[in-house]
Amino acid sequence: MSVLEVQELQTHFSTRNGVVKAVDGVSFSLSEGQVLGLVGESGSGKSVTGFSILRLVDVPGRIVGGRILFRGQDLATLSQAEMRAIRGNRIAMIFQDPLMTLNPVLRIDTQMVEAVQAHHRVSKKAALARAADALTRVGIPSALERLSAYPHQFSGGMRQRVAIAIALLNEPDLIVADEPTTALDVTIQSQILIEVQGLTRESGTALIWITHDLAVVAGLADEIAVMYAGRIVETGPIDAVLRQPRHPYTNGLLGSIPGNSRRGQALQQIPGMAPNMAQLPAGCAFAPRCAFSSEQCRSQTPDAQALSLTRSLRCHHPLPEGVSP
Repeated sequence: MSVLEVQELQTHFSTRNGVVKAVDGVSFSLSEGQVLGLVGESGSGKSVTGFSILRLVDVPGRIVGGRILFRGQDLATLSQAEMRAIRGNRIAMIFQDPLMTLNPVLRIDTQMVEAVQAHHRVSKKAALARAADALTRVGIPSALERLSAYPHQFSGGMRQRVAIAIALLNEPDLIVADEPTTALDVTIQSQILIEVQGLTRESGTALIWITHDLAVVAGLADEIAVMYAGRIVETGPIDAVLRQPRHPYTNGLLGSIPGNSRRGQALQQIPGMAPNMAQLPAGCAFAPRCAFSSEQCRSQTPDAQALSLTRSLRCHHPLPEGVSP
């Protein structure tokens, strides 16, 4: 059974320059224990998709269409009180900045106990035991002692581990992680990725990992969804998509990775810049940057098409099979 099924999700922002369709018809599903990598350039709509799932989009943004089915229940129709009972309990979020999770003036034990008791009727002693266990699971030594510390007494990597521990406290069915390792050095990033992967497999928790770093999702995700200008343009099993991308945008992202270039060869770059979301071009939003665009691309928006049972694509001119980045 699917833990999450997003169907034609639309989240728009009303601005002076017009309506920004930050998320425009996004659909995907997630099963127990599955890791989905949601990737794309900055401004592609990845984070807004994550915030929309938890109904955390602030005014002037709002969800204007689609369904967010969590265990068969449409989150888009729930009241704020019903959503508060789900957030931090059955669905958790890990933010890019751990200080968005942690209160700088409260000790870690106070914050973690509150996170447990907000959803479960347990004693403080039991909540503390659960908190210490969560810190141990994410690799924080001397967990009982560290519970009495304040956030500023932890390094950036340790603070992010605490934020992950808080997300795991109530054993959620789904975690949405919004670029949680972007600000960390490579060594700490690698450690956290290994720990998160092990924890999801151990607990069966589904995970959406939002990032612009394809190298991260390559070692973490089971499935990948590539976003551009508010839409998912390619989806499929991680190995298949990275080995043989069919959308020119996915191919361009992979070509921009330093490891994919020969020594002394200039990095391949996607020409141009991501479009202004309030003034998207007609037809395919990627057409002005695409080497394969045609008049059809510039006039008709491509619909999603199934390439196989596991892969889908939005493109009038998919790259032929056998092309590698």
